Amino acid sequence: MDAGIPRSPATRVVTTGRPAAEPDAPLNEPVTFASTFHAGGDVGYGRYGNPSWTALESVLGDLEGGRALAFASGLAASSAVMSLLPEGAVVVAPDCAYLGVLDQLRERATQGRLTLRQLPVTDTDGIAAAAKGAAMVWLESPTNPNLDVADIAAAAAAARAAGALTVVDNTFATPLLQRPLELGADVVVHSVTKLLAGHSDVVLGAVVTTDDAVYDRLDAHRRLHGAIPGPMEAYLAVRGLRTLSVRLERAQANATELASRLRAHRSVNVVRYPGFGTMCSIEVAGGAESADAVVAAVGLWVHSTSLGGVESSLERRRRWPTESPTVDESLLRLSVGIEDVEDLWADLSRALDTI
Repeated sequence: MDAGIPRSPATRVVTTGRPAAEPDAPLNEPVTFASTFHAGGDVGYGRYGNPSWTALESVLGDLEGGRALAFASGLAASSAVMSLLPEGAVVVAPDCAYLGVLDQLRERATQGRLTLRQLPVTDTDGIAAAAKGAAMVWLESPTNPNLDVADIAAAAAAARAAGALTVVDNTFATPLLQRPLELGADVVVHSVTKLLAGHSDVVLGAVVTTDDAVYDRLDAHRRLHGAIPGPMEAYLAVRGLRTLSVRLERAQANATELASRLRAHRSVNVVRYPGFGTMCSIEVAGGAESADAVVAAVGLWVHSTSLGGVESSLERRRRWPTESPTVDESLLRLSVGIEDVEDLWADLSRALDTI
């Protein structure tokens, strides 16, 4: 790559993490199925590294503006970040966020390993006050599934002043819409399973940081605890990332249009859409029973608990016992895909008409 030519994120997501451009070299990093490597190099052993991981980490690190480490899942990545905490630490976290992460924090709190302070991500002053004496401020923006947006720069500045690390889950926005490290965050977490890979065929996570000491500790944790990504999953994630920009552009346009139409539908009480991204949540008239009826009535939309794929999916989030009580019983989380928006609307509006 010519370093003298400026490249936007939409271009870098296509060009970064490729093998050297030599005669007869492949354009893509091949999958390396190996547990054992000849001694004397940088890898050493299959739990310590793999060229397929390196390609994925190169792309993510470049896009986020830091150094990336890939993990076996998003929860493996968040668990690794929590390993940075000393025993008895205070953690500031959202009152509504991805329930897997909140469950990890609650488990540690129940075990007496940390003290958890939860509040809305929109309460910047509250976060600043709660950060005093804390070791970590965990943010998610937009939040899952209420889609609240945090002032990352202000929260990170307050956390830094208090001596706390700021961690931002950037899964919903992706680095094409938001770069938390540039806003002052210390660590970024991703569920690569979602928009980054984008095809509902891999389970992966990643952590990105500009702090070399944090990077080394996370790398040591991955080596010791073994939550490593598979080479085939890493390869598929890189292949999915190549189309992130065009997928995001189409799905975001669909989400924006659907949010506009949903605000006018008689069966929809609340539309939650931050104005960007591919996620939209609605609260429907009639409570949980009506929301379940909508899920049962759709044909094109997929009823599933994941998100960020090329296909559009939806679910009622409070069907999960540990979902935050701040989430309305009637809330349907919509993950908008890249289908024709008129087809998506025809299916969804028909289902909403049944209630």
